[in-house]
Amino acid sequence: MKMVKSCLALILTLAVCSGIRAQTADEIINKYFDAIGGKDKIAELKSFHSENTVDVMGNEGPSSVTILNDKGYRLESEFSGKKIIQVITDKGGWAVNPMMGSTTPQVIPDEMYKQSRDQIDMGGPLYNYAAKGNKVELQGTEAGAYKLKVTSPDSVETTIYIDSATHFMTKVSRSATVMGQSVEVSSTFSDYKKTDFGVLFPFTVEISYGGQFSLTSKANKIEINQEVDPKIFEMPKS
Repeated sequence: MKMVKSCLALILTLAVCSGIRAQTADEIINKYFDAIGGKDKIAELKSFHSENTVDVMGNEGPSSVTILNDKGYRLESEFSGKKIIQVITDKGGWAVNPMMGSTTPQVIPDEMYKQSRDQIDMGGPLYNYAAKGNKVELQGTEAGAYKLKVTSPDSVETTIYIDSATHFMTKVSRSATVMGQSVEVSSTFSDYKKTDFGVLFPFTVEISYGGQFSLTSKANKIEINQEVDPKIFEMPKS
């Protein structure tokens, strides 16, 4: 009887492992898009705007993110009366960061731009990834999530985790340049909610900068496909 039970346990284990191996990257990606509203809805995304509260090591401040699909991304945050602005467009990027001694708009370095450029893509790196020139590799599972490695045409590597039960995206990790140093930046997503548009977005994002410091952003409001003035992405003249 013990031998029979052992054989059954082995068969079940092999079946589970076989099921995991049978999952292809494309199948996992399709389940992810189905979970958040479907590819048809993603294709209809034109703009995104969120009003957020950001907590940086116990200090809270207001923040907003505005995206015009494939055209521009603008992040504004305010702490201690100082406004931080980061803008990425299809042509380049600029920033104002008084915390780093920059009170006037400065063009961001090319390497930083390459690492940030996909923020203007509302579908994300997995949506129509082959047409964008992205390569996706399934690297197995980790902590209950499928691990996908995405390599952009610019050789920027991003690791994306898709929960094996909910098929929500739970984490994105990549190397980025912060204060002149290359660090691993990880964004963890939670509290998914359906918007009036019908697509689910994570309302809580925790970002860790190489373990040096972290922040938590919580969305108070998300608006989809509202009118966006492209001029907000233009770099002001000094």
